[in-house]
Order: sequence, then structure tokens, then C-alpha cells
Amino acid sequence: VQLQASGGGLVQTGGSLRLSCAASGRTSSRYGMGWFRRAPGKERECVAAISWSGGRTYYADSVKGRFTISRDNAENTVYLQMNSLKPEDTAVYYCAVALAYSQVLTTHDFRYDFWGQGTQVTVSS
Repeated sequence: VQLQASGGGLVQTGGSLRLSCAASGRTSSRYGMGWFRRAPGKERECVAAISWSGGRTYYADSVKGRFTISRDNAENTVYLQMNSLKPEDTAVYYCAVALAYSQVLTTHDFRYDFWGQGTQVTVSS
């Protein structure tokens, strides 16, 4: 599976961005997807995850109520709508596929099999 993330950029505090991640290749399998981020000097963290059906989602406490993860399986694409952005949201954002976690969610990066190249999100104060 190849993942192509896009949608990052520079935005002011309080602004919004929508990240997209398009999957190609072995997309006939069912899989869970997640969005991770790595801020400078910090470890990579899972900010959101979604099951294959979209019926189950996870959000980190730091983004709950501001970010929304969704997916369009017909388009093999997962989205991360980010609203009310804060400077602490500044990071490189990565999408990832977890082949063994199509129904249950996982936030552990070692359980994800494929990763996108990352897209930079910068929130200015």
C-alpha cells in the first residue's frame, strides 16, 4: 500500500486545514487508518484513528472537539479536518494503515504497516 498525504500548510491560530491521505496498491483489503504527528523535539503521537467502516474513531485528548477523522473507502482516502488550530498543533503529520486493525482501533505506531511521507502543518501565533 502506498500512501500520499497532502493538505498541510501555514495557517494562523484559530484557522483550519484539511489533510487528505490517498491509498493505492493493495487497497482491496480492509484496514484501519490513523493520523500521527511528530512535533520538533517530541515523540510521534497518534492524534486520530478510524476503523474500516468509519463507525469507530479515536482522538487524542489534545485534539478532541477540534479534529475530525473521516474516510471514503470508494476513493481509498482518509481525511483529517483540523479546526481551531493552535501553535502546539505544529508538526509533521503522517497517515498510516494498520492491516490487522480494520475493526478495532490502535494508537500504537508499531501496529501500523504502511506510512505516508508526511505533510507539514505550521500554526503561527
